[in-house]
Amino acid sequence: MQQLSEQEQIRREKLAAIRKAGINPYPADLFPVDHTTTDIKENFEDGKKVVIAGRLMSRRIQGKASFAELQDSKGKIQVYFNRDEICTGEDKSKYNDFYKKWLDIGDFIGIEGELFKTQVGEMTVMVKDFHLLSKSIRPLPLPKTDKEGNVHDGFNDPEQRYRQRYADLAVNPKVKEIFVKRTKLFNAMRNFFNEKGYFEVETPILQSIPGGAAARPFVTHHNALDIPLYLRIANELYLKRLIVGGFDGVYEFSKNFRNEGMDRTHNPEFTAMEIYVAYKDYNWMMEFTEKLLEHCAIAVNGTTEATFGEHKINFKAPYKRLTMTDAIKEYTGFDITGKSEKELYDAAKGMGIEVDETMGKGKLIDEIFGEKCEGNFIQPTFITDYPKEMSPLCKEHRENPELTERFELMVCGKEIANAYSELNDPIDQRERFEEQLKLSEKGDDEAMFIDNDFLRSLEYGMPPTSGLGIGMDRLIMFLTNKQSIQEVLFFPQMKPEKKAVELNEDEKAVYKLLKADEIFELNEIKEKSGLSNKKWDKSLKGLRKHKMIEVFKEDDDMKIKIS
Repeated sequence: MQQLSEQEQIRREKLAAIRKAGINPYPADLFPVDHTTTDIKENFEDGKKVVIAGRLMSRRIQGKASFAELQDSKGKIQVYFNRDEICTGEDKSKYNDFYKKWLDIGDFIGIEGELFKTQVGEMTVMVKDFHLLSKSIRPLPLPKTDKEGNVHDGFNDPEQRYRQRYADLAVNPKVKEIFVKRTKLFNAMRNFFNEKGYFEVETPILQSIPGGAAARPFVTHHNALDIPLYLRIANELYLKRLIVGGFDGVYEFSKNFRNEGMDRTHNPEFTAMEIYVAYKDYNWMMEFTEKLLEHCAIAVNGTTEATFGEHKINFKAPYKRLTMTDAIKEYTGFDITGKSEKELYDAAKGMGIEVDETMGKGKLIDEIFGEKCEGNFIQPTFITDYPKEMSPLCKEHRENPELTERFELMVCGKEIANAYSELNDPIDQRERFEEQLKLSEKGDDEAMFIDNDFLRSLEYGMPPTSGLGIGMDRLIMFLTNKQSIQEVLFFPQMKPEKKAVELNEDEKAVYKLLKADEIFELNEIKEKSGLSNKKWDKSLKGLRKHKMIEVFKEDDDMKIKIS
């Protein structure tokens, strides 16, 4: 049975009183909103009639009058409740009972009123009538502000905020700005492509072969077809099929899934944009990418400049260009040109990089670059001409057969874009896939699968093509100065929520004496608790049952610590 707090119980009692009075606390009727808080502030007219709706976020009741604050999707505005304005007849219960006793902070209400300014000049809505649109039976985690203006009890814990994004958005208005900017980014990019005549398309999320990237997939099963399927790790191979089919330019904002680690820059479900344009190469795509990101930065922030942590970055084109070979040589002194797998393995180990026997040449070079070079590129920088082993879907470099025509765009030590002159030789592509198969057999669980249908499409002929992929989550992190990917995702992936444990007062007292990562003498905590032997034993038993503490023997003494 759900354990209710005192506040939750009181709100349910108010809900019952509202229903008893014949008022529906969750009406189905349309409410005819005709203004937002922004509309009112931008086009204020004294005496103007308005109909608004939103959450009741604060109120100051003073007898028969009350100032309150209403929050809608655009912002907040002051509203003024006066008993005699609302209750024009003898019956004052709508104000005295409904408003004063039964409404709570967090309730959604609709207001009909007139605009006026207070003596201090604040734009305010004089309430002529109000309607309850949705009763809130759980208190919002609102911060409290003291007389000195200091904020206390803010809803700041990241885990709670990510789990309860709905509450986060309601009480932390600045969080909403991040997601408004995220939408601006998508719209700006989409408009940029559409103006150039490229087509937005959709490709399968459930795939029989997880192709287009080197990553570990999520596996599922299709019951009707009785076959295994994979959540896509990339949409590249499907978009290329469309180029084979005759489209000159296609793009997609795709949800991709990779069954790998999670950290501040990786979420197992993420959004990528990929675009493929026929008759282009990676040199053209570099210039296209510069113009695209400059356009997007201005659309999101009104400037090409952005702050990310301690760094000021500028997305104004053009960007610096550096080959991967030269980057590794510059930051390690090691030249990867012509080196064997063993030489690369030994070099990486000599640099203190963690490597293992399953890694081929491409993975070893990638580890060296990632550990020793990536973090040095703060301003947007194109790293170009990757070794062939690192790029199984990329066209061989026109001047050096050991390299490919590929670039990655680095910003603040992180890759945000990846692009190729696409490999369109079906025989070469088959050989590259077969090399990946060997890596898979060697134990590399991120090696690519062989996609025979994609190879068949290439055999029909694909024109020279350049493709670009951009990690949209990471890009918006840079444009909003957020260090964690969880901040730019409405609902990031998280571990299952632990059930709240109800402790009695004695158990709470014992647990409060313990500190995380510290070990205490059992008798010392018992003495500090001040509990009788019976209560102490009962409390210890309860805490151990909930797996909140560990009691163990060490050096002939009994010890206690938090689990």
